[in-house]
Amino acid sequence: MTTASGGRNDAGTRVRSTVLSHAADLFAERGPAATSLRDIADRSGVNAGLIFRHIGNKEAIVASVLDYLAEDLVTARDAGSSRDVVEARAERSWKVIARALLDGFDVGQLQHRFPNVEQLVAAARDHHGDEYTARVATADALALQLGWRLFGPFLRAATGLDDAGPRRIEDAITDSITTELGDPRRLGRD
Repeated sequence: MTTASGGRNDAGTRVRSTVLSHAADLFAERGPAATSLRDIADRSGVNAGLIFRHIGNKEAIVASVLDYLAEDLVTARDAGSSRDVVEARAERSWKVIARALLDGFDVGQLQHRFPNVEQLVAAARDHHGDEYTARVATADALALQLGWRLFGPFLRAATGLDDAGPRRIEDAITDSITTELGDPRRLGRD
């Protein structure tokens, strides 16, 4: 709902914030397809009718959750949150993106802003001669990161890296990404 000045009212903003946070958790746990509007209402404590009124149908909720997670990660990063907090938010975002894709949602069309990816592209521009190469390098780095986050246990077991320990592998991946793309906010370093 909007006010006479065209802005969202406080109740609508509170409903959206509460619902999107809980919907994001549910989507990360089980995916959007296995999460009903009733599940979101129950978890968030917000009436399903209010959810529909302030956000919309399931596809609108998925789109809003994707944008919410991108902004939530930017907020944590820009506020100087600890690496663990930023990593936890990134992990939740990756899980929602992966589950939404596997459930058949067109994440590339539903998500409206990609501020974290744009930051990586901007950093890659400093290391690559043209825009296209910077974007490809960013996509490659993200694919590597996503692959390890989602398939890490399989990759460790299949390649015999179980003995190397998970933190050491993650550090090697982070180092290769930050070396390739740069890390202007020094997120890859403590």
